[in-house]
Amino acid sequence: MSVTLTLPGPDLRPLVSLAAWTWQGAGPDGREIAHILITHTPALTYGGTPVTAEDRMRRLSVCLGGPTGARGVIADLACRLQLVGDRVLLHIPEASRRLQLPARRSWTALVARTGEAILLLGLDPLPQSAGAARLDAYLDAALAADRLLFGRVQLPTPAPHADACSTCGGSGTEPISGRACPDCSQVHPS
Repeated sequence: MSVTLTLPGPDLRPLVSLAAWTWQGAGPDGREIAHILITHTPALTYGGTPVTAEDRMRRLSVCLGGPTGARGVIADLACRLQLVGDRVLLHIPEASRRLQLPARRSWTALVARTGEAILLLGLDPLPQSAGAARLDAYLDAALAADRLLFGRVQLPTPAPHADACSTCGGSGTEPISGRACPDCSQVHPS
């Protein structure tokens, strides 16, 4: 899944083309945890170079709330996960759209059960078409070179009412497009 985001900052022109992967694996304490990897794709736009692409990923890191390197304490990030039916969305602060994550039912169930996932932000490009072997090699190389940033993303605190719309969760906003929810029959204040 790729999406283009306009990042905040003095220059709003830079666009980052993101690629995302999800998988289940063991955490440092041995318990099963959901993982998300986000990288930029190798196809750079606007005459970008790997240096500017890395800069864009670092700016995205700031928007996410400052994930840390492998040796740092994993911080809770400002972004949030949202489960909408069988879709998993990552809400990045200041982004007009949410990033839909590729997810299997078992991964989504793990996130629903634990309420969180570990986000890995890769500073080097990786095409969305990368398979499991290439993804493993990328992770090994990026970890060894300290080219991954880590953070914890969580599901929002559940709404106190059970009659929330299944599409928007009661927010009144369609999660992917950011427009008014077409399925919501609730009245939402503006």
